Amino acid sequence: MLFKRFYDTRLAQASYLIGCQATGDAIVFDANRDVAQYIDAAAAEGVRITHVTETHIHADFVSGSRELAQRTGARLLLSDEGDADWKYAFAEESHATMLHDRDVFMVGNLKIEVLHTPGHTPEHLSFVVTDTPAAAGPMGVITGDFVFVGDVGRPDLLEKAAKIMNTMEAGARTLFQSLQRFKSLPDHLQIWPGHGAGSACGKALGAVPMSTLGYEKASNWGLRIADEQEFVDVVLDGQPEPPKYFAEMKRINKMGPAILGGFHIPRRMADAQIGAVLHERAPVVDTRPAAHFATGFVPGTINIPLNQSFNTWAGWLLPFDREVYLIIDDANGSNAVQDAVRDLAMIGIDRVAGCFGADVFSAWVEAGNTLETIRQISAPELSDLLQRGEATAVDVRGASEWMSGHLPGVRNIPVGYLSEHLAELPRHVPLVVQCQSGARSAIASSVLRANGFTSVLNLTGGIASWVQAGLPLETDSAGAAGIAVHAGAS
Repeated sequence: MLFKRFYDTRLAQASYLIGCQATGDAIVFDANRDVAQYIDAAAAEGVRITHVTETHIHADFVSGSRELAQRTGARLLLSDEGDADWKYAFAEESHATMLHDRDVFMVGNLKIEVLHTPGHTPEHLSFVVTDTPAAAGPMGVITGDFVFVGDVGRPDLLEKAAKIMNTMEAGARTLFQSLQRFKSLPDHLQIWPGHGAGSACGKALGAVPMSTLGYEKASNWGLRIADEQEFVDVVLDGQPEPPKYFAEMKRINKMGPAILGGFHIPRRMADAQIGAVLHERAPVVDTRPAAHFATGFVPGTINIPLNQSFNTWAGWLLPFDREVYLIIDDANGSNAVQDAVRDLAMIGIDRVAGCFGADVFSAWVEAGNTLETIRQISAPELSDLLQRGEATAVDVRGASEWMSGHLPGVRNIPVGYLSEHLAELPRHVPLVVQCQSGARSAIASSVLRANGFTSVLNLTGGIASWVQAGLPLETDSAGAAGIAVHAGAS
């Protein structure tokens, strides 16, 4: 049996190629949009991809299952569980085989048993894998977003992200029942989850790539809790805000992701064109590090550094229905443009119309324009300004972070929701933006400047620097559903 795990660190997402070397057949589970990696790996291993499937309609990335099946001629298998709202709209035109609980199919000598494991989503499936030449019983389970290492799938996304109201508690109870059934499987089974640490599909995912059912029963809080109501209370408490783009991912993956045929590099724009692009109010993303952006940027652009979190914040802040443009410093490496386009395509932002290089800044100045800056402020300076009433501060961390400790009197608007609350923020006094370490606040500062806020300051080092300076914090133990916007200085 061939087993290969693929892991996209920026999505914190795992997919799997499992094959039968005796027959040369192979199956891919939960493919992302970079389908070439699976085709290349199968060729290198001397197998052919004959089957493609996925555990559920994903919310955090665009699925590659449809394109991979089309490019390889593989049989596409999709869940037919869940109600009418959770059916794949493209299944018939893609000639997909529909799967149900307890179905069994073969991939060469590998037996794949289908388990309906709802709770995270109504249609969610897990796949029990048996290498029949090696053993009579199964060896592992593809669990998708059902069971992770150290955590379980969150049941609140349908309500918080997809806006299907009054589904959180019902989903939590369904998830509990699915876990009770799952726990009856043999303890030796390996657990092959769909995500690792850093994913927003859970609140405490472990960094270990895989586990066993026996170990998870002993260590995973979600499998250890035996009381249903206690489980419901715990699983719904403290979940991070789901990125706004999750709802768009659900729609794309349900209706059918576009076939890309590879990632297409955008045209290089003439430096002088940036003024016209901004005049048309097209989103322009400066991908340089935050420190470089703060010392000089083209007015109207926003800063999303091309790093580990690039596609996460792009999904929060960029539109899916308009053309976007990038500024990429060639010093980031020869593959920077390709990396940026790939990251955006992974979350369904396909309309990258053009790319500017680092020369755009000198060209902007040579044309008689001025680069703008964002002032950095220290914690003692901010404390003095707030005490004198000469500034307003906004905390752009998540709600649970805010409740665990925040600057006195400072309101909370998570950075991804900032653009929806601009009218609530003052423009007549300096506005200081603050997060945990300064990374998110730098992005938020650029969003504010692009939306006409002229006096924006960024707290260097975030709340960590505030604590390090010995300044006081307030706490708030009250729960919050969805976005928390708290009254503060005005």
